[in-house]
Amino acid sequence: MRIQKILFGMLSLVLITVMGCQPQQPPEQDLLRVKSEQGATHKKVIFLMIDSLMAQAIDKGISQKQLPTFQTLIEHGQYYKDLVSSFPTMSVTIDSTMLTGAYPNVHGVPGLLWYSTEDKKMVNYGTGPMEILSQGIDPVLTDALIHLNGEHLHADSRTIYEDLARRGLKSGSINGLVYRGTSEHTLTIPDWIQGPTSLQKNMKVKGPDFLTLGALSNPFDGTENLPDDLTERMGMNNKFAIEAVNHLIQADKLPDFLYVYLPDLDQKLHKKGPSEFEGVKKVDQQLQSLLQSFGSPEKAFKEAIFVIAGDSGMTQLLPREQRSVIDLPAMLKGIRILKPGEELKDDTEIALAVNETMAYVYKFKPDRTLRSLAEIISKDDRIDFVAWKEDDWIHAMQGSTYKQLQYKDKGSLIDRYKQAWTVKQDAEVLDLQLNAKTRTLDYGQYPDVLARLSGALNSHKGQFLVVTAKPGYELADRSSPTHEGGGGHGSIRQTESLVPLIIVGTNEKPPHLRMVDLKAYLLDLLANHNQKAK
Repeated sequence: MRIQKILFGMLSLVLITVMGCQPQQPPEQDLLRVKSEQGATHKKVIFLMIDSLMAQAIDKGISQKQLPTFQTLIEHGQYYKDLVSSFPTMSVTIDSTMLTGAYPNVHGVPGLLWYSTEDKKMVNYGTGPMEILSQGIDPVLTDALIHLNGEHLHADSRTIYEDLARRGLKSGSINGLVYRGTSEHTLTIPDWIQGPTSLQKNMKVKGPDFLTLGALSNPFDGTENLPDDLTERMGMNNKFAIEAVNHLIQADKLPDFLYVYLPDLDQKLHKKGPSEFEGVKKVDQQLQSLLQSFGSPEKAFKEAIFVIAGDSGMTQLLPREQRSVIDLPAMLKGIRILKPGEELKDDTEIALAVNETMAYVYKFKPDRTLRSLAEIISKDDRIDFVAWKEDDWIHAMQGSTYKQLQYKDKGSLIDRYKQAWTVKQDAEVLDLQLNAKTRTLDYGQYPDVLARLSGALNSHKGQFLVVTAKPGYELADRSSPTHEGGGGHGSIRQTESLVPLIIVGTNEKPPHLRMVDLKAYLLDLLANHNQKAK
């Protein structure tokens, strides 16, 4: 579930009780400083993150001749169907991984919902209306708009925007919620939100040279009439993003690197499931509009490099009558669970942070072990596996079978990414293929699972489990949003982890097909093509 969609939902909740008009934005300098200084022969890089785009939808549409733009892009470039996402396969974690080139153990953003032992509170960037109301609109907005980029994203994990600024290159972000850079910007909170929150009207943030965040930061305000009113989700939509890119192209103001987030497809797939196709056709039309802003697709491919990716896949969820929702509080009956919006008390035993098809389960009492909690949860035949840290080892327990695996980094087994591991017990738990003779390790249903799971378990302080659901099921706390009969993600299996990647305008190939490796690849693209231009 994408945070920009939820951010609009939070603003709409406020509007139910408070009505007013949106103020004019303070003047921004983005359009004055954004244009690349590298010259016309220097190819710009446009990265389009299409929420929940899946290769199966692209292949289906091309075979039925309903996606002409995707077909053109693929015919002129590289097309991969197995880019490995981050974990959890949720919004801010994926964006943070792509933009910093690191997993959450380094960048520090564990998921859409997680518990901070340092602040003794649940961090919620915006999950669902009921959880937002329970936790409070003010803390959720504060975490999403201030703390995410200002504190939670580790300062020593440099974003691509910060690295490009060091190299003297220009960058921009259109509607990406993870945007930390070196240029100062102002987020303007509408008057009708001011009443029920303590947020300042104008908040200074650091971002790339060019930054839009819907109506909260719209450098085109007063010059271009982009769709950013309440009926258009405050600009958190594909139309706003594409029109913003088109304007930069036509005004010859493209930065060297531009990140563009397109959220609309995710909402349709959550509701109808991964087989929904109308949203993909709409994206195809929008991409056609972008290419035509250059004059033609051929001209676009000469002047820019396009990198188009999905962020996570979707699993088809069963209908409610088939027990699709795994009620964690019911499973842990008799254990004192922290309620949404409640402060930690002396008798609180555990807390739940549910990210759709995965969850963190935190323990606060020394007399209850993580293993004992894992055994309770693993009884349910809808649980895929439960994992936790113990000393230097990571333990994984398979749901319903209680089979176990242990592993740690460093060792004699080398995987396809040149990572070294030590693995003990039942490799079947994480579908690993071990070859003692060649000292190699390969992955099955869980791509890059050892590094990605370790990244989640080392992403923040505390004693906690990682719980994942089997395909068709999703986890839930008391007020979690659910998607019975629709689509869900968050887990680490192939269906939710493997996404398409299309690259047009360069013959340079990524060294590895992982989200975590894209930042280095993009920086190399910009360096190499800049060198060729000279």
